[in-house]
Amino acid sequence: MIRTIHPTRTGARALLCLALPALLAGAAPAMAADSYPSQPVRLVVPFPPAGGTDVLSRLVFNKVGMATHWNVVVENRAGAGGNIGLDAVAKARPDGYTLGMGQTANLAINPTLYPKMPYDAVKDFAPVVLVSAQPVVLIVRADAPYKTVADLVTAAKGKQLSMASAGTGTVGHLTGEMFARRAGIKMLHVPYKGASPALTDLLGGQTDFYFATPPIAMPMIKAGKIRALAVTSAKRLPLLSAVPTVAESGYAGFQAEDWKALVAPAGTSPEVVKRLNAEINKALAQPDTIGKLREEGSEPRGGSAQDLAAFIKSENTRWGAIVRESGARVE
Repeated sequence: MIRTIHPTRTGARALLCLALPALLAGAAPAMAADSYPSQPVRLVVPFPPAGGTDVLSRLVFNKVGMATHWNVVVENRAGAGGNIGLDAVAKARPDGYTLGMGQTANLAINPTLYPKMPYDAVKDFAPVVLVSAQPVVLIVRADAPYKTVADLVTAAKGKQLSMASAGTGTVGHLTGEMFARRAGIKMLHVPYKGASPALTDLLGGQTDFYFATPPIAMPMIKAGKIRALAVTSAKRLPLLSAVPTVAESGYAGFQAEDWKALVAPAGTSPEVVKRLNAEINKALAQPDTIGKLREEGSEPRGGSAQDLAAFIKSENTRWGAIVRESGARVE
């Protein structure tokens, strides 16, 4: 069963009630994996309700709850590109009763994007499992003269084109910067305060192209108002099977994805991490889970906690280099 806590509305009382069993436990060792969990599990989603990370978290943990009867309380703690929520996880008691749904931004991009971070993305968490990943989609208006990636690049070499993004340092922005370097083009980056205004101005002709997430792009693609030129995954997206990858469009090896990963505070019992990992992997393997993820342009991932630990380190290195090359900075 999943419940929701809204700290701004329920205040400290709800959080205190949730934390009380852990406080009473004092210095007692973490619960053994075979009796875990013996109390509600708090899942911190570091973004607002109804957003992509929130929807994914509830989908997966509803599946886990149906199979195990665990009581999971979702707490949305948004702000600072996901840093506020993950900081709460990093500083929580490592007893397995506080988890966080991290993603590319707060586990791989923000450590370089922000001059000061409240946590160490590699050292302050116990990786649990890589949950899912989705590419971004290179889109233009339906009436734009660009039918392919090559058309767009040719035009950009003749004049400066403008690229919309949902904000400085977002996956879409940095993917665009990476693409511009690979293609040898210059562009004008136009950051917006969110995906919706970025899409609105693309449709209105104020910008030329946009690397958007599938949930943002798909309604307008289906409505015939925008055209998808390519996706940034290694393979074509089932949702857009006729749309080539950027790699297929002449840029071998090009790949950029927005991924989600479950983490716990560093020091969490390996046995508890293993139990969590097993249950999430089971949930991700369910056909209806796979179907629902693919409906919004994501692919289930899974794997071991060790796989995720290595992945986070490599993604820190990769996205850190992209941030530095772009010159992006958030104060």
